[in-house]
Amino acid sequence: ADAYVIVTPDYNRSYPASIKAAIDWYYEQWQAKAVGFVGYSGASGGLLAIEHLRQVLGELHAHTLRDHVSFPRYYELFDSSGTLINPREPEAAAKVLLDELSWWGTALRDARRTRARI
Repeated sequence: ADAYVIVTPDYNRSYPASIKAAIDWYYEQWQAKAVGFVGYSGASGGLLAIEHLRQVLGELHAHTLRDHVSFPRYYELFDSSGTLINPREPEAAAKVLLDELSWWGTALRDARRTRARI
């Protein structure tokens, strides 16, 4: 893959151990790759987890995107059938995120093909 999207809850003000295990297990797969985030939790909307992930992935030479999708108080955002009640904002944020991810994914792929990483 040229780019990744990590979907994470805010788990005790960070991300869950299962995500850390996946990052560590596939260490080389993150290098010079674009990474976007979708976060969900109570009031923070997963932003605390996203900020911790930025630090870890930066250490692995991944490029993390500034834009993200966040679902604060996710338990209030969906109806009983699991449908998003007001999808306008998350859809707009997802479009920005995916457009940026596509751009960075392509740019970094081309860079990896033409020049070896130092």
